[in-house]
Amino acid sequence: MSRQSPSADTEKAAPKGWRSRLRTARRPLRRLAILLILALIVEYLVIPELVLASKDLYLLGRLNVGWLIAGLILEAVSLFCYALLNRVLLPPQGRPSLSKLFRIDLSAAAVAHVVPAGTVGSAGIGYQLFTAEGIPGTDVGVMMATKGMGSTVVLNVLLWIALVISIPLSGFHPVYATVAIVGAVVLGVIAALVLGITLGEKRAARIVRSIGQRIPVVGGDRLEQIVFQAAASIRRLAHNRAVLVESLTWAALNWLLDAASLWCFIAAFGGFANPVGLFAAYGIANVLGAIPVTPGGLGIIDTITPVLLVGFGLTGSVATLGVLAWRLVNFWLPIPAGAIAYVSLKVPRGAGLRARRRAISEMAARGSAARRPPADLLPPEETAEETPAQDRS
Repeated sequence: MSRQSPSADTEKAAPKGWRSRLRTARRPLRRLAILLILALIVEYLVIPELVLASKDLYLLGRLNVGWLIAGLILEAVSLFCYALLNRVLLPPQGRPSLSKLFRIDLSAAAVAHVVPAGTVGSAGIGYQLFTAEGIPGTDVGVMMATKGMGSTVVLNVLLWIALVISIPLSGFHPVYATVAIVGAVVLGVIAALVLGITLGEKRAARIVRSIGQRIPVVGGDRLEQIVFQAAASIRRLAHNRAVLVESLTWAALNWLLDAASLWCFIAAFGGFANPVGLFAAYGIANVLGAIPVTPGGLGIIDTITPVLLVGFGLTGSVATLGVLAWRLVNFWLPIPAGAIAYVSLKVPRGAGLRARRRAISEMAARGSAARRPPADLLPPEETAEETPAQDRS
């Protein structure tokens, strides 16, 4: 019986160790790449806008506080309409109060505005908070999928209407063609997804089951159930005209009130934009900002919107300061507000500061963990390396 020499064992172990080190370095390299992309966006997109805005600070002396307050109120009502959309799509039995639905949405928005490609992280936080309220996971998954697809469809339809109206008024802009193509592709994908779910449930369930194995918390079996329930839910929604109209109404109001908030912030600096042209600029920026490069379209929406608004007749200074003020409320304010909302959901009244800090840390950890594969799907070498007991040995 032959025996292998120690050198042969070393040669076999070396490649395994090299692969293990590569897997270990993969996450830090990914984070470094994300930070580099964010730095480039801030350097070449955000900072130039801030420099231009600093030259027009004299406009602050003419600031209309009334329009600022109106913009803040409209933004809050816009977010509230999104909570009402949750309420319509969830089953009546065991449905949380409107206050809790609003706070869950704020918590999810906070994560989406912090984590790059934060839609995954916000969906994970939202799923956990909804199920913690006693709602079955399949109902939550159906609601979140229906809400996401429906809201995207409504935005693209409203944008197309605004573009059709604005072309005779302001002329054709080359970016219209790009946005129209992107919107058509998005709507085509959603239509294919809906048809695939409703007409080919079993095939869609098999595909989704394999995808679900890589989604933390949810899993393949649960996602397969969500597909079957989503098919039934879409059929019910198509036949229940009252629920369909109410859902589309709250989704449309969510977008329209957000755009109206932008109009108010621009008016606060003395600019009164054409509402149709403003919504066209707003819609284009949000469609392009949905590309998962930065959290919540940071740096993309902030830069594209003023440029488009100038094309619709506003001065560059008013457009830039108005958009920056709007993004302060639209993007930055939901982060601390969402953290406070999460604490109010997870920490009982009267708990100390330590419990609140623990809840914030848990929120950040869950937002990051939702973007990683579950531990049981990691390679054995990587899982072993992350075990504390083995790290100490």
